[in-house]
Order: sequence, then structure tokens, then C-alpha cells
Amino acid sequence: MSEISVRAATADDRQRWEELFHGYRTFYENPRDVAVADRVWSWVLDPAHQTNALVAEVDGRIVGFAHWRRFERPSVGQTGIYLDDLFADASARGLGVGHALVVRLQQIAAEEGASVVRWITADDNRTAQRLYDRVATKTRWLTYDAAPAPR
Repeated sequence: MSEISVRAATADDRQRWEELFHGYRTFYENPRDVAVADRVWSWVLDPAHQTNALVAEVDGRIVGFAHWRRFERPSVGQTGIYLDDLFADASARGLGVGHALVVRLQQIAAEEGASVVRWITADDNRTAQRLYDRVATKTRWLTYDAAPAPR
């Protein structure tokens, strides 16, 4: 079995990251959109932007990514790590790519003194939920989205 390595994304990762990013968007039924990929990648490379990216490699090939950011938790006076997106190439599923990415985020949280690594997933994403049930605790919190006020 090949070893999975996880590291911060670099500018050289753009092409493979974009292939995986489009796969991620397709999974969630979002259209292929180069402008969105350009915007997100610019965030990833901008050290002043809150969005960060990890990539997972197997045998030197990028097979997954995680987008994450820090967030404040005023109710407890602490900071957490928020996992926005997690994706593994279909050819690498079952190898532990998602697990390795979550573990690295847990390590970052520990290094930074963050109190939690948190994320959401679609209620019908059973494959991801099998991993998440092994590495985290399902909370009692529900998520709501509100549209911006009309202009």
C-alpha cells in the first residue's frame, strides 16, 4: 500500500488541483466554471486571505485536497479550524486520503491551540459520513442559509 503524504498547496499544484476542484464541483452538481477556480486558487495563494489548501499525494501524484480556514468562536473565546471542502480523486478513494487530510487538520489545530476542527457535509453523502463518523463527533447543530437582503 502506498503512503499518503499531506502538505500545503503550492503554485506548482494549480493544474492538478483544478482538475480535482472541478471534480468536487461536479460531485455537488455545480457547473464547471473557470472563473470560480481562478478566484479560489487566488485565495489559496494569497497569504493575506483566510482560505488555505492542503493536498494529499500518493506516489507523487496529487489525489485529494482540503480547503480550510481559521474561525473565531466567541461563545467559548477560542479559535477553531473550519474545513470547507474535502475531495479525493475517485481512483484514490478507499486509500485513506480523506482521513489523512482530516488528521493533518487536527495536527494544525493542535499546533495552533485551536479548540476544534469543524465541517458540514451533505445529508446524502453517505460515503463521506462513514469517514466522518470514525474521526469526529456528529453534533446536534443544524445549518441554515439565508439570502442576502435585496438591494
